Formats: sequence, structure tokens, C-alpha cells
Amino acid sequence: MSLRLGRPAPSFTARNQHGELLTVSTLRGAPAVIIFYPWAFSSICHDELAAVRDDHGSFVALGSRVLAVSCDAMYTLRVYADTEGIPFDLLSDHWPHGAIAQAYGVFDEAAGCARRGTFVLDSAGVIRWQQINQINEPREIAAVLAATANL
Repeated sequence: MSLRLGRPAPSFTARNQHGELLTVSTLRGAPAVIIFYPWAFSSICHDELAAVRDDHGSFVALGSRVLAVSCDAMYTLRVYADTEGIPFDLLSDHWPHGAIAQAYGVFDEAAGCARRGTFVLDSAGVIRWQQINQINEPREIAAVLAATANL
């Protein structure tokens, strides 16, 4: 199931790598990019998150906030963010396991984690662009940046 463009993004509350609660509704007023990925410390995820880290200034220059969501525990995300120098929020969808990914239609039941879903939201929290890749199919960060620039 994929979400429909032009519809509000599903609301959720999750803890970031620092244990801080973040709610999607608090993002309103600025564009946001929500990136689902299977697991921190896996090879494709590492490359994608490094690319987002390296292009983070471009997202910020567009006034957009980046949130990356996985089923990893908050403590795993903290170690990963500290090790890799991640400047954006890594959100834990650990418990209830995969509930956020399910709400966005990207949870892979068989693998027990999220597929590579990407959602670009406008300043009102409406989905304006989305792409869902399979777990072994890397996304193009340049395409995400271009979609964000087109808001």
C-alpha cells in the first residue's frame, strides 16, 4: 500500500537518537523529508545515510528538515549517529515494532523492517513526492533533493 500524493502524511511520535520525542505535526511550517531505511550499520543504508549527511547542507538551504526512520532501537541509532557524524534526526520505529513504517505502507513483514520509502512533505505536512524501493534497491539521493527543491 502506498500513500496518495496530495494527502496529509500520517502522524506519528517517535524518539530520536538522543531520546527526544518528535511528532510529525511539529514539522509543519517547513518542508520535511522522511526517509525509511531497513537497519543502521548495513551496507546500503550506510551509503545512503552518508549521502544524505554529505548533502545535508543542501536540504537545509532549501529550508527542509530530514528525518530518517528505522526499526533500530534508540541506543543503536545514537551509536550510529555518533560514529558516522549524522547531523539529522534518526528516529526509532522499534516499538511498537514497525508501526510508523506500517502507517506509511513501507513495512516488510517477512524481513521485519522498513523498505526504502522516501516521502517529501510540503510545509503543511502534505505528501508531494514519494518513492518506495525494495530493501536491496538503493534510492537516488539526488532525486530526493530534486523533489525537495521542486516544492
